[in-house]
Amino acid sequence: MSEKAEMIKKMLELQKKFIAYEQQNGVDPKDYYAPESGHVLAGYRQEYRDLAMKVVELAHAEKGSHA
Repeated sequence: MSEKAEMIKKMLELQKKFIAYEQQNGVDPKDYYAPESGHVLAGYRQEYRDLAMKVVELAHAEKGSHA
């Protein structure tokens, strides 16, 4: 599996976990944007954003375009 495909797979896993948590517990904006250390959403936004940006970079590289 390509690096880009692995990252997309990880993004989908993160989304599934987030959706399951949200449906079961709801999501307070504070917990999404500034979760406390140890919270299930701690690091979620950053990890997802980093993966998404890397996927975009790889896609641009594949097509020879510029971001």
